[in-house]
Amino acid sequence: MMDNFTPGPFADELVAAGVPDHLHGWLERFGIGALVVKMGIHFLEMSPERTVGTMPVEGNTQVAGILHGGAHVVLAETLGSFSAGMHAGPGRHAVGIEVNATHHRSISAGIVTGTCTAVHLGRTLVTHEVVMTDEHGRRLSTARITNMIRENAAPPQG
Repeated sequence: MMDNFTPGPFADELVAAGVPDHLHGWLERFGIGALVVKMGIHFLEMSPERTVGTMPVEGNTQVAGILHGGAHVVLAETLGSFSAGMHAGPGRHAVGIEVNATHHRSISAGIVTGTCTAVHLGRTLVTHEVVMTDEHGRRLSTARITNMIRENAAPPQG
């Protein structure tokens, strides 16, 4: 059982990933996810309307030495899903139902920044556009993610 004063098991992970303090209560029991940690994603800004994060190219490349297309999608889905989850609020959660990406240019070194912007924040559907750029502001890819907002299941009685 957790109280409001004891940090959850993922408190250090949240700090290392740049998650703002006001979101720790929401995420301390679950963390940010093993894949997010493995990819080296770091959050710079987090809200339902706009979430920004970075990811290193190093360690996330494909055989040709460029950032893997799937890594673009992981960054986009991470930012969009966290934004949707914040929009869902207490007692509800977001479930991804569609993601697509267009790759515009490759990158072989450096840091990628993903900027996730709300397109639609509805009661049951949320859509975000995520633009990935290099350190010079050049667009690398554009993704769109749609999440369905669901009510949390009632805890079992008994």
